[in-house]
Amino acid sequence: MALRIEDYALIGNTGTAALVGRDGSIDWLCMPRFDSAACFAALLGTPEHGCWRIAPAAPVKTVRRAYRGDSLVLETEFEMAGGERVALIDFMPIETREDRADVVRIVEGRRGRVPMTMDAAFRFDYGRIVPWVRGRKYGLSAGAGPDALQLRTPVRMRGENFRTVANFDIVEGERRPFTLTWYPSHQPAPGARHPLKALEATEAWWSAWSARAQCSGPYRAQVMRSLITLKALTYAPTGGIVAAPTTSLPEAIGGPRNWDYRYCWLRDATFTLYAMLSSGYQEEAAAWRAWLLRTVAGQPEQIQIMYGLAGERRLTEFAAPWLPGYESSRPVRIGNAAYEQFQLDVYGEVIDVFHVALRAGMKPDENAWQILSVMVDFVERNWREPDEGIWEVRGPRRHFTHSKVMAWVAVDRAIKGVEHHGFAGPIERWRKLRAQIHEDICRQAFNSKRNAFVQYYGADALDASVLMMPLVGFLPVRDPRVVGTVAAIQRDLNDHGFVKRYDESDSGIDGLPPGEGVFLPCTFWLADNLAMMGRLEEAREIFERLLGLCNDVGLLSEEYDPRARRMLGNFPQAFTHVFLINTAHNLSRPSGPAHERARR
Repeated sequence: MALRIEDYALIGNTGTAALVGRDGSIDWLCMPRFDSAACFAALLGTPEHGCWRIAPAAPVKTVRRAYRGDSLVLETEFEMAGGERVALIDFMPIETREDRADVVRIVEGRRGRVPMTMDAAFRFDYGRIVPWVRGRKYGLSAGAGPDALQLRTPVRMRGENFRTVANFDIVEGERRPFTLTWYPSHQPAPGARHPLKALEATEAWWSAWSARAQCSGPYRAQVMRSLITLKALTYAPTGGIVAAPTTSLPEAIGGPRNWDYRYCWLRDATFTLYAMLSSGYQEEAAAWRAWLLRTVAGQPEQIQIMYGLAGERRLTEFAAPWLPGYESSRPVRIGNAAYEQFQLDVYGEVIDVFHVALRAGMKPDENAWQILSVMVDFVERNWREPDEGIWEVRGPRRHFTHSKVMAWVAVDRAIKGVEHHGFAGPIERWRKLRAQIHEDICRQAFNSKRNAFVQYYGADALDASVLMMPLVGFLPVRDPRVVGTVAAIQRDLNDHGFVKRYDESDSGIDGLPPGEGVFLPCTFWLADNLAMMGRLEEAREIFERLLGLCNDVGLLSEEYDPRARRMLGNFPQAFTHVFLINTAHNLSRPSGPAHERARR
């Protein structure tokens, strides 16, 4: 059985990523891209579905893990009962080619002599295909279909029951490297990479990248780790950022809410841009904006809520029945059918990205303005239509409050493009439309009995997504209706000090059996609201409670189970780390991202 989600750490090369467990096992790795089929899939099954473990053969007393400085080079140190110590150094060299990906693992003796074991099950297509493995002078090769692997090491290995195993001793001051390389099976095998030089180069690359950050204050360490995580989840060839490197880690253990997050969501766009710009990463922000512009080009009615790493549109979903799922959480889904949903809010997110970029001094783009103008026309024709909403419900469409608010954002930011940046547009018509949408939301989404904005028009149910209203400037944060909404959410969506997305038993919107953890971004939104209200002590208390959920290497998932005290959902989650960065800036600076975005 796989470890707890929080027992994994991330390594990556800005093209794909692996999850490394505290036990020294890589249980998840897709190569060469985040959305490629996994060659190690034990995370969603058993070791027979693919894993690569290097660990002491003797009982371990203590495990300590940390990243080397501000890098993505991971050190796991094992200490034996007699005081012997050995370290496992894991990293993925940054690769500029798309036809090669490497994982380097270096075993380093720290004290005494430690017997070690290596156990690798190479599998392709999410654990379904056992490749043909052949011994080589340098180690071994494995291939099946389009995929091929090389494992180079001086350690002698042998085959046992369709696995590759090795036993060796490591002594103080000694290093034993292992380099796993993926390449297309129809191409010549790539040459060797010197593991120690690769370690030096990789650590230097991450250190240089991290040195560009504008990051200080009491939360620097957590913000820096989140920025590094966002960079690790960036697909460098295109600038797209995946929501997470995993699929089907459950929102409730044993349940069916298991989704593939290895794609790029438009909804994440604006706050991701804020996180980058406010932290000094203009180049990454420009690459993200360029990805967005290329991706959404076309007819506005064809815009999707999510895309592939290079802007691919067809993300067909299917179940993988040969995988039993993380702790028997089925089905394991590959692809994401939500790409076909209509979600009105994404139009507001896309237009807001370009508004934020202009305000940050990024060069305006006339072609982009033409696309955005057409989007506003689409919003004008369709804002009264129901949709599936921010939570991508697989039930009936409704007039979700958050969706209507983001339609208002689309029109509001277009007006600002004319007023502040000199673009052409029917500004008087847009001003009337903005006022019309605003009045409609205030009239139909506010429930006077609950003294709060609710999930959708005519509902009694609350929804944490309405915490966005002051964050996007729809209403001032001290408006009595906003104050009432925040109070209601604090009271009725509170779960052990964290915020639920909505009350499942009250809403019944999802079309799936109830059961999930608290959605961590919602709690960050609450902290942002309180900070904007001037209730800084409360906001900091909530923020530091969230920081307390980070695992030992500073990573967060999408959700958390406060009763079982464990992480849930795909991991690490980009959206969660984006809001960690932005909330930290909101609490540390006079005018953080929440204040900036709310300015009208």
